[in-house]
Amino acid sequence: MNTRQKLIANLAKDIIAQTKDGVFKVGIDGVDGAGKTYFGEELTEALKPYNISLIRSSTDFFHHPRKVRYRLGKDSPQGFFLDSFNYPKMKELLLDPISRGKGSLYYEQYFNHRTNQIEKSEAKKVEGKAILVFDGIFLHREELRDYWDFSIFLKVTRSESLRRCHIRDGSSPDINALKNQRYVLGQKLYLEQCQPMELATVVVNNEDLKEPFIVL
Repeated sequence: MNTRQKLIANLAKDIIAQTKDGVFKVGIDGVDGAGKTYFGEELTEALKPYNISLIRSSTDFFHHPRKVRYRLGKDSPQGFFLDSFNYPKMKELLLDPISRGKGSLYYEQYFNHRTNQIEKSEAKKVEGKAILVFDGIFLHREELRDYWDFSIFLKVTRSESLRRCHIRDGSSPDINALKNQRYVLGQKLYLEQCQPMELATVVVNNEDLKEPFIVL
């Protein structure tokens, strides 16, 4: 087992040790390109051997429509921070139902930002003890921070996050590029206003994907 696998296995063990009846909610936070989705998939795999029901979702499934996301302009950092996600729907369809527990109906997905359309997943029922693995940016905003029973913040430098975004979607790796300012400065607003690394249960330095380590 390599360093990354050991770290994720240990986190899975810690999470399992803290679960109780109901749904234990795990949030994986970090800036764009920090590796949240991949980390969430790895953690989900590491939890499977414990034979507990798993729920997998992401902020990516709860975007606002474009007319809301870009109401302040496509280059607006404030718009990125304030208007990217539909928190009321995220709570109504997923976070509140699973918090109520057994018998409640929940939805893992509400909106497809690529097609800019509502594409709600099939309703599922909370059957009992389970773990939600939820990844996305801005998870320690005031609207969401109290939902997490366990939260992980993935720490990377801005240059590394932009490099990964460039590989993923062809965006510029230049921190000063105009098209990056919406995201770079929007994330800066979040980090300064919400202090997610102070609120997270665990902070993981994910700069080197082969050798991540726990900072806090």
